[in-house]
Amino acid sequence: MDIDALRTTHPDHWMKAAAIRALTLDAVAAANSGHSGMPIGMADVATVLYEKHLRFDPKDANWPDRDRFILSAGHGSMLLYSLLYLTGYEGMDLQQLKDFRQWGAKTAGHPEYGHAPGIETTTGPLGQGIANSVGFAIAEEIQRARYGKKIVDHRTYVIAGDGCLMEGVSQEAIGLAGKHELGNLIVFWDNNNITIDGTVDLADKTDQIMRFEASGWHVISIDGHDPVAIDKAIVAAQKDPRPSMIACKTHIALGHAAQDTSKGHGALTDPEQLQAAKDAYGWKGGPFEVPADVKSGWEAMGARGAEARAKWQDRFLKLSSAKQAEFNRTYALEAPKKLTSAIRTFKKEMVETAPKLATRAASEKVLGVVNPILKETIGGSADLTGSNNTKTADLGVFEPENRGGRYIYYGIREHGMAAAMNGMVLHGGARPYGGTFMCFTDYARGAMRLSALMEVPTTYVMTHDSIGLGEDGPTHQPVEHLALLRATPNTHVFRPADIVETAEAWECALTSKKTPHVLALSRQGLPTVRKDHKAKNLSAQGAYVLADAEGKRQVILMATGSEVSVAIAARDLLQAEGIGTRVVSMPCMEVFAEQDASYRKRVLPGGPVRVAIEAGVRQGWDQWLLGERGREQKAGFVGMDSFGASAPAGVLFQNFGITAEATAAKAKELLG
Repeated sequence: MDIDALRTTHPDHWMKAAAIRALTLDAVAAANSGHSGMPIGMADVATVLYEKHLRFDPKDANWPDRDRFILSAGHGSMLLYSLLYLTGYEGMDLQQLKDFRQWGAKTAGHPEYGHAPGIETTTGPLGQGIANSVGFAIAEEIQRARYGKKIVDHRTYVIAGDGCLMEGVSQEAIGLAGKHELGNLIVFWDNNNITIDGTVDLADKTDQIMRFEASGWHVISIDGHDPVAIDKAIVAAQKDPRPSMIACKTHIALGHAAQDTSKGHGALTDPEQLQAAKDAYGWKGGPFEVPADVKSGWEAMGARGAEARAKWQDRFLKLSSAKQAEFNRTYALEAPKKLTSAIRTFKKEMVETAPKLATRAASEKVLGVVNPILKETIGGSADLTGSNNTKTADLGVFEPENRGGRYIYYGIREHGMAAAMNGMVLHGGARPYGGTFMCFTDYARGAMRLSALMEVPTTYVMTHDSIGLGEDGPTHQPVEHLALLRATPNTHVFRPADIVETAEAWECALTSKKTPHVLALSRQGLPTVRKDHKAKNLSAQGAYVLADAEGKRQVILMATGSEVSVAIAARDLLQAEGIGTRVVSMPCMEVFAEQDASYRKRVLPGGPVRVAIEAGVRQGWDQWLLGERGREQKAGFVGMDSFGASAPAGVLFQNFGITAEATAAKAKELLG
């Protein structure tokens, strides 16, 4: 269908869609950067979706039962910003569009969660949005089973491009969604056959229709510029019990000189070509000018949702006060009051019984206590349930036949799992956690970074955290991973030393509102190093004195996880020789760095030599080894400077020199 035919046949729709196109051209030209082609190409789909189907209220952007719209092809951010401005979202005024991609503007180059109401997730890294959407849809299903269809009954809509579908995480997401028959998930594929390098066939020949169908999806193919076809396709998708993919054949940069070319993907800033495109659209307004009748038509779409939201509010108020409170608590990411007392009781029992347990097994025991209290937890594992110890008996398995199940078998999909968990948190009312081996944070890294960037408290249960996993060998033994994760802003990496610290780490994770947590847990059994019960969460300080020096303090040993017991044994050796030695357990460096300077100085006073022990690389430790004030401190490191090997754990620690004897020798060497 050509432009003239569209303008003639559907004039009202055409002018509303043209508003998106004109604003996109103006904003990209003003910024002299951006991506014009996708918003122009998908304007018709977005217009029909918002006008006829999307349930939302710009005056209450976080209404829990709203439909979610995710722009997975985040480079086309002006599509979303135009929609938010046109429909009347507070804070997204015309000035924000004029300041597109500028310092301090809400209109960043790619949509960023938290910058403005209506931005459901951060997109830009291709494939993340469609993978997030699976988590949104899962969270909706679980909550509908819990609260009923009158309270939770909405859809998740996604626009994804060729690039999203080429990224490997998209197949992980598509397969997971098909398996779980997520019928309230509808994806629009912007099938424009263009990437930055040229046409798609330069790099790919995948039949996307067959691919989605093979993964259990309902698929419809349409002309992505025909509003009648778009409407009919959405109605058909809404009726199908499977997730739906609507393949929208579109023209990138429709009506512009760069239409259907790779140039159309990026910034279209030539003034003459811009004006020619506007002329083709029949757009008479100047830069950033939207005719009053067109703007009022869009605002009417936004106003329509107020009635639906009000009716929902009436239904919500008919719930029991207890259910209302629980619903609101989970959406506010507030932990129940029972959590702290339950953790304290558990810690006291563990100190008294002093079990020797792998911290992965300790984690399972903690989850056995907290999962019945926090009904919003959603557990899972990337095909390592028995190794990650992430499933507790009360959860039930999420599947088409049991929407109330709170445990997800993700399959071998580490990246898809992490991205879906982000989607669950972003949806609201959910606290997901998921496990794999620590080494495979490599596969989940893209989504883990976005957890931190978006400030969402996703919890990653990463077991087999060192060479201590033994015979599986260096392919599975994380060495550099702690350093990589600690280098990520707004990420708290906890490596607990025993079952008590594991409980404290979980309390930190489950009370976090803005920071993702990584729990690095051991395969091998570890003794309980906490001998005295403390009601206070000591791990929440990041580091603390576990055992102090007897006599003059000459050495401070710092360690995490399985190496804390090594430090304790090394202290015994040094104290036997009259060398006063303090042991500092440092379960989370990042949290310790956030403490005030006076506390840090009390834990790590200047003077004594310092030795850090960790079965990983040294990177990241020098801040604590060498001192914070720039003065050189006598310090050493006992750990890894190479990959591991395949052998029993005890043999590996001995051969790599991560022992009490090696630690004591290092301390004495530094003492001279």
